[in-house]
Amino acid sequence: MEDPEGGAKSQLDGASAARRKDGKKSRRRKGKHGGHSRNVSQVATHVSSGNAGETARPMDDGAGNPARKRKRRRRGSGGSAESANQNRAPVEKSAALEAAARPQGELASGRRNRRKNRGKRGLQGRPLAPTKSVGHAAPNAQQSATVARSAPTDQRSGENDTRSSRQPERESRGQGGEHAWPDELYAALDLGTNNCRLLIAQPTRPGQFRVVDAFSRIVRLGEGLAASGRLSDDAMDRAVDALRVCASKLKNREIRRMRLIATEACRQASNGAQFLERVVAETGLELEIIDRETEARLAVSGCSSLVSRETRSVVLFDIGGGSSEIAVIRIGESRFNRLANHITHWTSLPVGVVTLSERHGGRDVTPEAFEGMVVEVEGMLSSFDCPEIEIGHSGDFHLIGTSGTVTTLAGVHLDLPRYDRRKVDGIWLSDDEVSAMQAKLLSWDFASRAANPCIGPDRADLVLAGCAILEAIRRRWPSPRMRVADRGLREGLLTDMMADDGVWRRHRNRRGQRGK
Repeated sequence: MEDPEGGAKSQLDGASAARRKDGKKSRRRKGKHGGHSRNVSQVATHVSSGNAGETARPMDDGAGNPARKRKRRRRGSGGSAESANQNRAPVEKSAALEAAARPQGELASGRRNRRKNRGKRGLQGRPLAPTKSVGHAAPNAQQSATVARSAPTDQRSGENDTRSSRQPERESRGQGGEHAWPDELYAALDLGTNNCRLLIAQPTRPGQFRVVDAFSRIVRLGEGLAASGRLSDDAMDRAVDALRVCASKLKNREIRRMRLIATEACRQASNGAQFLERVVAETGLELEIIDRETEARLAVSGCSSLVSRETRSVVLFDIGGGSSEIAVIRIGESRFNRLANHITHWTSLPVGVVTLSERHGGRDVTPEAFEGMVVEVEGMLSSFDCPEIEIGHSGDFHLIGTSGTVTTLAGVHLDLPRYDRRKVDGIWLSDDEVSAMQAKLLSWDFASRAANPCIGPDRADLVLAGCAILEAIRRRWPSPRMRVADRGLREGLLTDMMADDGVWRRHRNRRGQRGK
C-alpha cells in the first residue's frame, strides 16, 4: 500500500495483517499483545519440550528502541514467565500453566503480595502463627519481649536463649532442653583480715562454674589486732558496710546454697563472736569461723584446675592478711577427683601481710628491714615438720601462690596499665622473674608503689610484707617456677558445695538420657 503523500509506508508502523502485502503480523502488535495471544496449549508445549537450559528471548523489534523494551518489561512478556518455570519440578508444571493463562493484572498482584508477605516470616523462614484479632497482637509482642529479657545465658554458645513460649511443653517431656547445665546458683563469702569477697556462680562443665555476680572490698578488719587483740570499732564499721552490700546481692537472687565464712581476724580477736552477732543483727548474714585446716583445704580446692596431670608434687600457699596457709601436695599414680585429698602436710603461719607490716613497718622498707621480715617467717617455717621434696628435672614440681602478693607481682611483671585477672590467673613466673620483681618493688618508695595501677594506695604498705613471706617460702622449697592463681577460698567453697550436691553428676546422667 502506497503512502497518500507518495512515499512507501514503513513496515513498523503498526499496520494490521490484512493491510500487509507479505501477510505477516506486525511486530509491534506482537510485542504488545504477544504475551496474551499465545494460548495454553502453546505454553504447555514449550514447558514440556525439555529445553530446560534455554531461556525464551523476546522478539527483537528491529529498531533497537530502548523505550519499547522497557514497556515490554513493565507489561510482562509471556516468554519471561515461561523461562522462570522451566527449572521447576514436574509437580509445579500445572501451576505454571495456570499462571500463563492468568490475566496480566492478577500476575502483578501476586508478585506484590509475595513481596508484602515476605516480611511476615519467623525464625529460619517459618511463617508466624496468624493472629485472630488485632487485640491479641500487643500482648503477644509484650510476652515475647519479656521472654527475651529474662532468658538466661547458654553456657555452650554464650548466646542468649530466646526460645518462644511454645518450647517448654516439649522440654517437659524430656525431648531436648536448651540448657546444658543446672539453673542453680551458689554463693560463697570470705571475710578475711584484709578483704571482704563474695562470689555468686552457676555450675557449668564438671569442676567449673560461671560467675554471675561478684563483690570485693578492702576493709582491713584486722587493723590494730596484733597490738590490742581486739577488732577496732572503725574496722568493724567498714566490714559491716561491705557485708550490707553482700546481703543485698544475695537477697536479690534465688540462691540454692551458700556458705559464708570468716577467717583469721575473727579467730584471733577476743570480740570476734560479738562482732558476728552484730553482723547478724544488722545484715542478716550468719558467718561461721573456720579453722586453719579447713582454710588450707579450701585454698587447695579453689586451685585444683591449675595443677596439671603430669605434676607429681606441689607446694601451695595462701598469703592472707592475718595468717598464711601452706599445703604440701603429693600426687601418686592415681589422682582423686578432689585435689585436697592429696594433701600430705599442711601448716598455718600466724602471720600475714597486715600483721607483718604493722610489726616492721610497711611504708618505708629498707633492704635490712625486708631481710628482718624474711628471717622472722623463716623461723616459723623451721618448726614445720615436713619431709623434703625431691625435685626432678622433668618439671613435675612447682609452687602455686594464691594471694594478692603473687597477683601483684604478676601484674607488675606484665606491666599492665590496669590489673586484669584474665591475664594474671594461671601465668607462670620463673624463679629469676620473681626475684627481679621483688628487687624492683623494694627499690620503689611508697609513692611509687601507690602510683602503680596493679598495686594502688590500699596495698602500697602491704606488698613488701607479702614479698617477705613469699621469699621465706621460696627459700624453704626452691622451685624453678611458680604459678600465679587469682582465686582462693571462695572458689574452693563453690567447688565443694557443687560437688557435694552432685550437680555435675546429675548433668552427666541427663546427658546420657538425652542420647538414648
